[in-house]
Amino acid sequence: MSIVKEFTKGLWKEIPPFRLVLGLCPTLAVTKTASDGMGMGAAVIFVLVLSNVIISLVRKIIPKKVRIACFIVIAASLVVSVELLMQAYAYPLYQSLGIFVPLIVVNCIILGRAEAFAAKNPVLMSAADGLGMGIGFTLSLTFLGALREIFGYGKLFGSAVFGPAFKPFTFMVEAPGAFVCLGLILAAMNYLAIWQSKRAGLPEPAIAASCGGCRACAIGESKQIVEG
Repeated sequence: MSIVKEFTKGLWKEIPPFRLVLGLCPTLAVTKTASDGMGMGAAVIFVLVLSNVIISLVRKIIPKKVRIACFIVIAASLVVSVELLMQAYAYPLYQSLGIFVPLIVVNCIILGRAEAFAAKNPVLMSAADGLGMGIGFTLSLTFLGALREIFGYGKLFGSAVFGPAFKPFTFMVEAPGAFVCLGLILAAMNYLAIWQSKRAGLPEPAIAASCGGCRACAIGESKQIVEG
């Protein structure tokens, strides 16, 4: 396990919204513009990196029974810091992001990396994991926001992209447009993964999301066997 590997995995192989399909609430809600997506991503980077570092430092003294509560308290403290910083230095962005800034506390990426990685690994590895995941999340939101802003407003970072004859496709900056854009991006990434596997002579990757550690299917099958 290397620091470089832990950092780079979040940039493509495990990029949160498009590979792990995590953090979809802010991904869909705050990406009307590229600047909003980048701003939300920067806030998540701050919280994710520092929460990973702090949790890694105290992981051996946190009782297992209350670890999730401790993770939430740590994340909440950092989110309050982000809110105060944004109110002081980026108030228009803070107003634009609205309720989704405090909701970073319960973002699946924050709690997921804390539970799956930071609580089990040393500080440097946890910092690299958090930074890579945070940057990957920021790139995802910025890219999605750029697509929606270009076609929905005819602008990119507030600057006009097309001429005065362009008619904005307002559907793209509405809620359904966010779902459509996300779905097209996921389809494109799945297609790319299949194409890369075929080119390398490897079997096609499993596209469907795995159940992870869930044992529901195994339990259901066991019950059917017993009942049968």
